[in-house]
Amino acid sequence: MRNPDTTSSSPAGLHRSDGSAVRVLVVDDEPDLAEILSDALRYEGWEVSTAGTGEDAVAVARDFSPDAVVLDMMLPDINGLDVLRRLRAQAPGVCVLFLTARDAVEDRIAGITAGGDDYVTKPFSLEEVLARLRGLLRRAGMTRATDEATLLAVGDLVMDEDVREVSRGGRLVDLTPTEFELLRFLMRNPRRVLSKAQILDRVWSYDFGGQAHVVELYISYLRKKIDAGRSPLIHTVRGVGYVLKPDPS
Repeated sequence: MRNPDTTSSSPAGLHRSDGSAVRVLVVDDEPDLAEILSDALRYEGWEVSTAGTGEDAVAVARDFSPDAVVLDMMLPDINGLDVLRRLRAQAPGVCVLFLTARDAVEDRIAGITAGGDDYVTKPFSLEEVLARLRGLLRRAGMTRATDEATLLAVGDLVMDEDVREVSRGGRLVDLTPTEFELLRFLMRNPRRVLSKAQILDRVWSYDFGGQAHVVELYISYLRKKIDAGRSPLIHTVRGVGYVLKPDPS
């Protein structure tokens, strides 16, 4: 484990809300790979910290407060899925990009099901990792845009895109970055039926090998947070997709 680099600037278009550099935690038990990744991330102008075990990753994240975590699925002490759950418990909004040497669809879906935001298999290109991280960070609101606050509203569901807050009936709803982006896509297209393919393309920017049930999974997450105990806003159009609209009843 190494102390975080103290790079003072972030690349144009990406920074924390206070203007400081984006922070990324790299978790991998291969020192050479962790070093290569860290150097590439620092070149982006980001602050980087590393950990070689799951326990170290949880401890470092507690003090470092990363905006994103590059997390190896296979670690020497506890696996990446367990690390993810512990990271989410202390920082629900952190972006998580899984790394793994396995490319089976089941493993990819396992990472997403556990709450990961994206997935890259080894061997990978540094540009691919950087592109995926940039996408996750933008989805999480790490942009230089200074537009006035934009409010989206469907029924009693309100989203403030500027401060990335969502409320239903006046009560705040905590969402992960991917859940937020999915809900934003639905709210920007109220009463419009969106297919799973459209949602995969817009929210994830690629289709996970056509695994449309990833959309079903995240729709179920949103329903638990948005619709539980309330009049439903998210509706299924069988054989087509989903639509966000107030229940006419």
